[in-house]
Amino acid sequence: MAHSMQATKATNARFKVLALLFSLTIITYLDRLCISAAAPAITDEFHLTPSQMGYVFSAFTLAYALFEIPSGWLGDYIGARKALTRIVLWWSGFTALTAAMTTYAPLLVIRFLFGAGEAGAYPNIARSISRWFPSSQQGRALGVALVGNAVGAAVTTPLVFKLIEHQGWRLPFVEFGAIGFAWSLVWFLWFRDRPEEHSSANEREIALIRSDRVNADQLGHAQAVPWRILLRSKNLALICGMYFGFGYALYFYLTWLPTYLLKARGFSVNYAGLFSSLPWVLGGIGIWFGGWATDWLAHRGTLRRARCGIGVFGFSTSALALICVANIENRVAAALLIAIALFCQMMTTSAAWSLCLDVGRRNAGVVTGFMNMTGNLGGALAPLVVGYAVQDWGSWSAPFYVTAGLLGFGVVMWLRIDPGRSVIEGEN
Repeated sequence: MAHSMQATKATNARFKVLALLFSLTIITYLDRLCISAAAPAITDEFHLTPSQMGYVFSAFTLAYALFEIPSGWLGDYIGARKALTRIVLWWSGFTALTAAMTTYAPLLVIRFLFGAGEAGAYPNIARSISRWFPSSQQGRALGVALVGNAVGAAVTTPLVFKLIEHQGWRLPFVEFGAIGFAWSLVWFLWFRDRPEEHSSANEREIALIRSDRVNADQLGHAQAVPWRILLRSKNLALICGMYFGFGYALYFYLTWLPTYLLKARGFSVNYAGLFSSLPWVLGGIGIWFGGWATDWLAHRGTLRRARCGIGVFGFSTSALALICVANIENRVAAALLIAIALFCQMMTTSAAWSLCLDVGRRNAGVVTGFMNMTGNLGGALAPLVVGYAVQDWGSWSAPFYVTAGLLGFGVVMWLRIDPGRSVIEGEN
């Protein structure tokens, strides 16, 4: 009898998928923030102005935005297994090639190509979760996966500072690229696009995953995309507008934060590393909490409260914290407020990505691609605004007001989004 019960117990292959995705999000932020932590050394060696360094940051983000929809669609068309393998191999190669740059113009090109390669990673992560987890658990699963962003970001700056001290700024790019190559090999050999195709998932686990699926047809690859309907969708436009504010705010932390702490607030390298990590530690907690909260509210209340309520609260409190940063003189208090601001912002992450699964369904890759593309267009703008504000106005405060304003714009978008309305014709 005990043996029979054990035989019918659900396997846990879905959690192994989640572990792989969690490790991938760590790697994405290792590679993204390596350039941020190395920026002071690169700026000195290449004799770059603040605005030129802003363009280096933005080259990645612009390419990432432009290629987000094609790469998200690629996952819908061929599946996340092949799509993520291609994405990780590409971006890891250009991460390593960053180490070979000796002048400004080639560095811009390499960072652009790096961004083009990494585009589509998160839509395909979301797609993988939508196929391997029941709808009622997707917010938490996304939260766990996206906590890897914060883990990678938290360890990168102090780690790269130490590596640069002992190895120079070039070798860390090669080392981080190698990690991506290893991950892509494991992913391609082990992962399958559907649990039904994986030998590690038994019938009990598959039944659990599919237990609250509205329509099994939503699980397949979407080879035809209703582009005209998507482009006319008011709901999708609101989602993209909301995420523009999110992306703009996020990229200060991804690009200028270490430099800000060193040059604007006068911290030593050790303390700059510490206070560059703290926002991501709190941000990781915020992602996890937001993922839990959006599922809890979805189960006990309306989907609108679960998604939009968290979004409004997180954006509003983050904006208020950033306004305080711009007006406070105590550097430790400013650093702590920056960490609090990121916690509040990152609390909305799972709600935003779950929202795309709610309204995108079998076209979730393309819908998340639209959202993330717009967010990264905002992200491409942010480093330039900071660079020019510092170079032309000598101001580190003005960018915080701009960021708070765009988060306020995001609040307005959240208030008008309808999580229950599909952006695809014929799906209610």
